[in-house]
Amino acid sequence: MRSVVRIALQVILYAAFALSLAWFATNPPYQYGDATMASIKVSLSHAADRVEPCVQLTPEQIADLAMNMKQTEACERERLPLLLEIDIDGEAVFSLEATPTGLWSDGPSSVYERFEVAPGPHRITARLRDTARAEGWDYTDSTDVVLEPGRYFTVTFRAETGGFNFR
Repeated sequence: MRSVVRIALQVILYAAFALSLAWFATNPPYQYGDATMASIKVSLSHAADRVEPCVQLTPEQIADLAMNMKQTEACERERLPLLLEIDIDGEAVFSLEATPTGLWSDGPSSVYERFEVAPGPHRITARLRDTARAEGWDYTDSTDVVLEPGRYFTVTFRAETGGFNFR
């Protein structure tokens, strides 16, 4: 008799736990964004130039290095910050100086940003500077796009493929 009551209580408790999990999994419903607006996502990770340019080693300097350390140039680790600007319809909506990651600031700078815009036709311009130049941009690209409500449009960057990619 006692084991029947124990089993019944366990079944009831397990059912209550499963139902509460099911309720919390679906309520409250999660809204990813405003369904009446379009979203633009900027996502990139890129390593800018080094703060100090690499120095070519002389044959004598290379000969002085240990066998496992032989290299033709010596480079400092620290990298420059990445400068990024996004314009929509000629109006600046995003400007950022992204610092490099890593203990010695020697890793890539990463950017992830999302903005909501009104649906319809837009001109999106992206600019990036990854060198020590004081003015101007190393990469610039623009695209005309018709954004739909509730949809995402992404701006990514790969220097290996020529720069910005709009999708």
